[in-house]
Amino acid sequence: MRTIAYKNSLLRTLDADSIARLQLRPIIFELGHEIESPGHSIEHLFFLEEGMASMTNTFSDGSQVEVGMFGYEGVIGVSGLMGTKRSLNRVYTQIEGRGFSCSLEAARREFGLGQLFQSLALRYVQAQLLQAMQSAGCNAKHRIEQRLARWLLLCADRAHSNTFRLSQEYIADMLGSTRPSVSVAAGLLKEEALIDYSRGLIRILDVEKLERRSCECYRIIKDHLDNYTEFDSGILAEQTI
Repeated sequence: MRTIAYKNSLLRTLDADSIARLQLRPIIFELGHEIESPGHSIEHLFFLEEGMASMTNTFSDGSQVEVGMFGYEGVIGVSGLMGTKRSLNRVYTQIEGRGFSCSLEAARREFGLGQLFQSLALRYVQAQLLQAMQSAGCNAKHRIEQRLARWLLLCADRAHSNTFRLSQEYIADMLGSTRPSVSVAAGLLKEEALIDYSRGLIRILDVEKLERRSCECYRIIKDHLDNYTEFDSGILAEQTI
């Protein structure tokens, strides 16, 4: 019988036997915690319960841009289940939190059983692909203030809080923009009383209005991440019979 009420969407969907076979260990994710580094071996999978982590591409000039975001909805390191031996990206915590880890070996054994864990992991890969494609299109199509609103809302969802600490320089990196552009966009949202921003502390004042100020990309990404465990519901139905 399960003794932990998991917040992580994937862990919450698994049965007690699968959880036991994964041999989960609790872990604290401090701010800036380095989870994956380019060229380093993938040895563990991580399941966030609280907090947010970013996956970035780093360029030769040292700059970086966000290509993926992780929160309570999924698993970090899932590419290791597809045969990837070394990480291609940097993954690190941007909003501190907690969660669980398991060895890649234990996860591969569970994945190889071809049961619910395998199905959920593959669905999450699809969800990550959709997030990356939608974000790429958003960055090319929509105005900076729309993109900033979208990104802040996704952060808030993952942090389970409307208040978090992020620098404008960091936000500019994540959006593939410049600090002056982000400063102007943040100023517009602040003037409209949608956010408050002071010394790196961001507070969302009106979630509904900020979503309306955002583009359609926020709702598309959010709905997909919130509901990916329900896709192919026939498999889930079999688990509950």
